[in-house]
Amino acid sequence: MKNMALHIMDIAQNSIRAKASEVIVAINVDEHNHTTTVEIEDNGEGMDAIFLKKVIDPYTTSRTTRKVGLGIPLLKMNSDITGGSFTIESQPNKGTKVQAIFYNNHLDCIPLGDISGVIMLLIGANPQINFNYKFEKNDVAFNLDTREIKETIEDIPINNPEVLHFIKEMIQENMEKINSY
Repeated sequence: MKNMALHIMDIAQNSIRAKASEVIVAINVDEHNHTTTVEIEDNGEGMDAIFLKKVIDPYTTSRTTRKVGLGIPLLKMNSDITGGSFTIESQPNKGTKVQAIFYNNHLDCIPLGDISGVIMLLIGANPQINFNYKFEKNDVAFNLDTREIKETIEDIPINNPEVLHFIKEMIQENMEKINSY
């Protein structure tokens, strides 16, 4: 994967396949410690302990359409390459939490990428799921919760193109504002 946003898209797709009704995506950039932490948490089906131990193996997948599952192993590899770390926790019927820490001052650290586009696509393609996106940099934070947006727009579908355009712009503007501090 060329950037963190694509990893987020891939892991969030796992959450969607696991029948999650809520997906939390959190990014924390800590310039003092030179880290970027990416967390994706869901309330989906979760995994049992046996499958959880195997999930970092690229030849382990729950899909029937192919025999490899590269998303989690590639995320782990990209965080490990920077000297960072990777953890995954899961319980059946409770959900899964994935965390990858990247040292962003490392030469091989991948860029964040088009996170506003990825969040917009996830929301637009899955209007029935509540997404919560959090971005924090050096203790300044922005939070977008689709439940709040749905309450505000009332009868307008959240996947309405104008609403999605607004969501993408709101994410971009808030991230630019936070990055300017």
